[in-house]
Formats: sequence, C-alpha cells, structure tokens
Amino acid sequence: MSYDVIELTKKLIACPSVTPKDEGALVYLSAQLEALGFVCHHLDFGEGDEHVPNLFARLGTGAPHICYAGHTDVVPTGNEARWTYGPFNPHIEDGILYGRGASDMKGSVAAFTAAVSKYLENGDGAPKGSISLLITGDEEGPALNGTIKVLEWMEENGQIPDVALVGEPTNPDFLGQEIKIGRRGSLTGRLKVTGKQGHVAYQHLADNPLPKLVKILDALSSHKFDDGSEFFPPTNLEVTTIDVGNTAENVIANSGEATFNIRFNDLWTNETLQEQVNSIINTCGFDHDIDFTCGAQSFLTKPAAWSDVVCKAVKDITGKVPQFTTNGGTSDARFVVNHCPVVEFGGINATIHQINENAAVKDLENLTKIFERVLELYLK
Repeated sequence: MSYDVIELTKKLIACPSVTPKDEGALVYLSAQLEALGFVCHHLDFGEGDEHVPNLFARLGTGAPHICYAGHTDVVPTGNEARWTYGPFNPHIEDGILYGRGASDMKGSVAAFTAAVSKYLENGDGAPKGSISLLITGDEEGPALNGTIKVLEWMEENGQIPDVALVGEPTNPDFLGQEIKIGRRGSLTGRLKVTGKQGHVAYQHLADNPLPKLVKILDALSSHKFDDGSEFFPPTNLEVTTIDVGNTAENVIANSGEATFNIRFNDLWTNETLQEQVNSIINTCGFDHDIDFTCGAQSFLTKPAAWSDVVCKAVKDITGKVPQFTTNGGTSDARFVVNHCPVVEFGGINATIHQINENAAVKDLENLTKIFERVLELYLK
C-alpha cells in the first residue's frame, strides 16, 4: 500500500490546526501510519490554553533508527477574505497546491509519510532498522509542550534515534538548494532608561532619558560582534522597538524602552553574549535596566556521514548539489540536536506564513522521492 502525497497534504491542510489546536490532523496522520504498521503514541502535554497534542510513531525496533521530525500546527491565517481559495480549502490551480501548511509544513509531513509507504511497498514490507516520526502541534507557538517534551518521553522510553531529519522548508528558490546543518541562536534584550519627566521649556528641572537610550542603542547597533565562522554568518543585532509612551510634544518623557534581537553564531553562547552586551552598555555610563530572553542557543551538526546521506539523496533526485547552510530563524532541530545528529531539509519557503501559501505539486512529489531515497541510503 502506497500513499499519494498530494491527497495526504490536502487532507492535512483541511484540518484548521492553528497552534495549538489540532482539529484532527494528528488523528488522521496516525491512522495512515498505523495502516503501515507503525505503533503510535499520542502524547499530550500542558493544560488549558497550553494543552498541546503530539504524536510519536515508530515502525520496527532495531537499529539503525531514523527519525523524521515535523509539525502539523500552522500560523494564523490572517485576513481569510484575502485568500483566493480559503486557507483550509486545499485547491490545485496550474500545478500549484494552495492552503495553509502546504509549505510549512504539512506538505513535508505528507511527503515523508508517502515516502515511507513507497519504501515499504518496494521492499519486503519491513525496514532494515526502524523509522519513526516525531510530530508536534506546538512548533509555531511557544514550543514548550511539543518536541522538547516528546524528546524527554522518548529518552525515558528508550526511543532516541541514531539520526534525525527535520522537514522544515529549507529552500529559498528551488528544491535541492539548501540543507540546514545548524541554526543561529536568538537572544532578545529589553532595555529601559529612566530619567525625570518635565516641561521642555524647563529642561534643567528634568532629566531626559531618551538621548541616553539612543546612545546605548547606537553603541549596540554599531558594534561588530564577530566576522562569522566556518558555517555561520556574522552575529547580527537589530533594534526592533523603541517605546516612550509620550503623547505630548512639550513634555520630556520619564523613561524610554527599547527591544533588540541578536541572531548569533557558534562563537557565542547565550551567557557569553549577555556578558558582551552588558559590557557595551556599561561603557556608555548610563543607569539602565535590562532583561534578556534566550529563544535558542546556536547549534551545528558538522558535515559527516548523516548529512552526506541527505545530500546524496537530494542530488540523486534533483541533480543539484545542495549547499549546507545555517541561516533563517529557529526550528525544533535545536531540541533534537541534544540527542542525535540532525539536519533539516524540506520544500520551498517562499510563501510560508503568507496569504495564499502554496507548494508546487511537482515539488511535493520530488520531495517524496528524496525522502524515500534517504531511507534507501540510510537503511541499506
């Protein structure tokens, strides 16, 4: 029995699974996997609004063990009236499948499921080793009750794989363009400078905090953190908000606040980067308050046997040699890397999170072939 990737994708898109709601997506997926012989574990974590459904499914018990990690939750639709066909009404037009999750990443989940079905059909019905899927409903949200909790359960139950493939859409322009072997870290700083409110005509009676805030932000923005590393671009800081809350043009504000985000490479950790930022701010000599939130540490799976397998599979199907990259935002691979080597490969990311998100039918079919080839090469 083999599955058609397009029909699987359409069924998943039809489930309005905006984080953290599932709306039947994981139930449908588990039914397809069980029909292939997978043992499925529905793993729900969190309560109330933080309740998240997750799925771990495994076929076989032996080694080597390859795990595909992904998610069936999607971002909000935006203005549904602007969708040509509706976000949860999958529609094919001119060889393009439209719908929320077509690219990010229900299409990839469907492609791996279809790939497994074809791999089993072309073999003797059982893998040489084992295949598992770790599918969460919390990747697009806080990511507190999804992959990280499932991995804890997997470790407690002896289910940690030898290698993992995260199916996030990694290609900017065409299938076979990039394989991600790591991701930058993310550090957010919330800075506040307090002065004394007063009338602009009696400035000597006030203490304007805003020039101080601007000087600190300029020092941070102009600082060169590094030149990058072998697989990472230079660390980059961007100021994202400056908030004063002052609606009167003749009043000096009492305080000013700013938020900045740093995407950092493997030359830094969250802790060492915070020390560097504090050092830069302290050289300005102004009293301030600052809070940090680390969204993710940077990580790297150095090119080796596992990345070579995925690279060869991509080349075999597309004829292209993908580039190893670490750009883009964060993904759940940051959790998986703590347990086994992990790389990321999926579809085209040009329309993710947008109105009329879509994926080419041909790309989904070729992605299925790539995933099937990965299984053939790794489980030989």
